[in-house]
Amino acid sequence: MKYHDGEIQQVYKKSRKIKCLIIIAGIVLMLILALAFTTLGATGAGMKEVLTAIFHTIANGGEITDNQEKVVILLRLPRVVMAILAGFGLAVSGAAMQAATRNPLVSPFTIGISNAAAFGASLSIVFGVGFFSGSQAGTVFNAFLWAVGCMALVYLISIKVGMSPASIVLTGIALNYFFSACTSTIEFFANEHKLAEVVQWAFGSLNGSQWSEVMVVLVVVAVCCIAIYIFAPALNIIASGDDEVAKSLGIHPERVRMEVCILAVLSTAAVISFTGVIGFVGLAGPHIARMIIGSDHRFLLPFSAIIGALLMLAADTIGRLILAPVIMPVGIVISFLGVPIFINLILTQRKGSM
Repeated sequence: MKYHDGEIQQVYKKSRKIKCLIIIAGIVLMLILALAFTTLGATGAGMKEVLTAIFHTIANGGEITDNQEKVVILLRLPRVVMAILAGFGLAVSGAAMQAATRNPLVSPFTIGISNAAAFGASLSIVFGVGFFSGSQAGTVFNAFLWAVGCMALVYLISIKVGMSPASIVLTGIALNYFFSACTSTIEFFANEHKLAEVVQWAFGSLNGSQWSEVMVVLVVVAVCCIAIYIFAPALNIIASGDDEVAKSLGIHPERVRMEVCILAVLSTAAVISFTGVIGFVGLAGPHIARMIIGSDHRFLLPFSAIIGALLMLAADTIGRLILAPVIMPVGIVISFLGVPIFINLILTQRKGSM
């Protein structure tokens, strides 16, 4: 079926409008669920009480006097906001790296970031090695430092062979196994209490999230996600063809690939340094978003962020309720929740292509 130029523009505008409406609907749904999940807990607090606590705290300049307000503002709300930010950072990073490497199975964790962060945290917890050792700040800082160090090592090796997608992925897989072995070795020599602490960190959890931590993650994730979004047109070109096509259109694929992947890793490292290893969102979130809204990264990146946040909110809420009063770590729940969804998407896509 042939379209005239005017009809093509009309179809494009209609498609763009629908995608914008989907993103707006996703944001509204995310905010409603965030408020709803803030009401859940041992201390009863309805939607009205949550909104009242938020507005009352803002009106009083951050001063909190009521016990129920303390529960909502200091315990539940930071956890919910951290879940949203973690979903944003991990899903956008995954979508960006999948485009940059033209590999749908790639996520920031593919290049060893999670296991490198776990290794850094293990060194701090078990042996007290690194900055601020023996403290929670030390665990966070060393996890971030080793995650960034892993990224640097991947690119130093990849640069030697031209920063191709295959070299990044293969180098990352090798380092992933290496840091996994290193972490297992540390766990082997750790005493019972230290081992339990390392394993608890590796599970991935939002327990104990504080506003100071939320603000750090907010700044890093916001800066990285905005910077990644600026590359959306270039990612569209790189993802749809080979490097020679991108070069013919004035894009430098090696430079874009390096800058995008660095931003993705920084965002991921900032998240997992505070939450522990949460690995599935960066892989499944972009695929779910792509099935709904398409592959245009101008829309895919923000919608991936929304899907990632929804997955994190759902997983954390299920983890708090399913075995209450025991709280199941979000990293475990997201795998149980995400794997069936992901397999279903693969099967649906396969049937649609047959």
